[in-house]
Amino acid sequence: MASSPSAPATRRTARDLRVGETGTICCLEDPVMALKLLDMGCVPGVTVRLSGRAPLGDPLMLVLGDEEYTLSLRGSEAATIVLKD
Repeated sequence: MASSPSAPATRRTARDLRVGETGTICCLEDPVMALKLLDMGCVPGVTVRLSGRAPLGDPLMLVLGDEEYTLSLRGSEAATIVLKD
């Protein structure tokens, strides 16, 4: 009996974080959005923490790095921020 191929690794993004949870930026997925996010401090290697969500879930409030810089993003924008495993 042949073994089944392993399931592909799930890709985690900033949108997937729960309130209070942190992650480290791996890369930015959308080239056009990446320019905007890089200007706002979303640089690979920076730690992000989800500090809150609006009542309907969008926008999200992310705290970047140790400087406690807070950034509000739409869920679709946060989904382009890929986190390290």
